[in-house]
Amino acid sequence: MTALGFACVGVRSDPYAAGPTLVFRLRITAAPDTRVHAVALQCQLRIEPARRSYGDGEGERLTDLFGGRERWATTLNPVQFATVPLLVPGFTGETEIDLAVPCTYDQEVAAARYFRALDGGEVPLLLLFSGTAFAGPGGFQVSPVPWDREARVRMPVRVWREAIDRHFPDSGWLRLPDELMDELLAYRSRRALPSWEATMRELLAAAAIGEGAR
Repeated sequence: MTALGFACVGVRSDPYAAGPTLVFRLRITAAPDTRVHAVALQCQLRIEPARRSYGDGEGERLTDLFGGRERWATTLNPVQFATVPLLVPGFTGETEIDLAVPCTYDQEVAAARYFRALDGGEVPLLLLFSGTAFAGPGGFQVSPVPWDREARVRMPVRVWREAIDRHFPDSGWLRLPDELMDELLAYRSRRALPSWEATMRELLAAAAIGEGAR
């Protein structure tokens, strides 16, 4: 079996990607002088929320994910971020390669809601690796990447915000059923509202008046 080690040595946002994308710089090591022809990797990224502290505002915004702070001892569990395939070209001994991870701003996705709730600091991430390594001095020796291969990295929140703000500055996504979208569109048309922002603000204002009247 080819013994491989993994480390994440940095993370940045990609300014040239078609959508919000984070780029993780991976360092992959094998035994000295070992010729690795290729590695077909599957990289799973998880958020480890228990490995950082949270301010009062952050705690309030995380309530819908983890409940109140009194429950965090049992609810602050890892959150799935992404699973990304990566084909690593041949190397001897050690190599570095970029892992591109697309991001979503859909607020129904737990990872996006978590990132958005943070004021700053760092996001503790765990990278888990599996796959197949092709190695050997001549021909191919095929061996699985052990399931215990992993790496940790603390990603600055500002890096995620940079990736999102390049494509969706000062905005977010809401995914709604077609029927509800049709009703909202009809409401907007009836009221001759100029934008979806104006539509939502009017609805919220009406809801606030209704709550005040009760």
